Amino acid sequence: MKIKQYQVDAFANRVFEGNPAAVCPLEHWLDDGLLQAIAEENNLSETAFFVPSEKGFKLRWFTPVKEVDLCGHATLATAHVIFEILGYPKHVITFESRSGELMVEKKGRLLEMNFPACPPSPCGIPENLIQALGHQPIEVFTADDYMAVFGHEEIIRSISPNQTLLSQLDLLGVIITAPGVEVDFVSRFFAPKYGIPEDPATGSAHCILAPYWAKKLGKDILTAKQLSKRGGSITCELKDNRVLLSGCAVTFMEAEISV
Repeated sequence: MKIKQYQVDAFANRVFEGNPAAVCPLEHWLDDGLLQAIAEENNLSETAFFVPSEKGFKLRWFTPVKEVDLCGHATLATAHVIFEILGYPKHVITFESRSGELMVEKKGRLLEMNFPACPPSPCGIPENLIQALGHQPIEVFTADDYMAVFGHEEIIRSISPNQTLLSQLDLLGVIITAPGVEVDFVSRFFAPKYGIPEDPATGSAHCILAPYWAKKLGKDILTAKQLSKRGGSITCELKDNRVLLSGCAVTFMEAEISV
């Protein structure tokens, strides 16, 4: 069987920036084991698969080790493929996913994703989280991930976490964040138990980050940068219980895989 596959850099203005994702258009769902094997073979943080549906498309995301409920950068990459390569004629795509309906609107070069907000709740500071990060956060919150808040951007840049200790934490991953120098806030994201030591640019994490920083800074439109080696730029807008995440994407590779 031959399957078309595209590799797209999401939250990027040019190749070699942002977060790479593989995108595979399918006519119908294949066996879950085969989808997971393709994602493992790609060894990217996410491989997205989509099939046509009455509302638009059904979309699923796989890390190298398991399927996940929500992935922002691979959704952005998928929308880029549908709009720019497959020539989708409408200006809004509706995806059906494990996180409900997700819409992506084309606004010039920008793609704007409409995702559910996930406001974090304060919690005590776990000692094993401090040990894993090697720094004492000002405060810690929980949602799907831990979110550790620090006072300065340079602390976020300097942290070199213990991946083994991070993988032993009970939640999906760990976000670290602080006020930004040139943007409203900065962050990094680690999820070693999902096969992602550090994710370059993470849309889903900003569903947690945006509600926190909107309340903290008293503004609903925020600029953000993820301080990974590749870097990623994201604009966030909080609207009621939704977060609008905007960014660009570029195609790196078009290929055909044999399975």
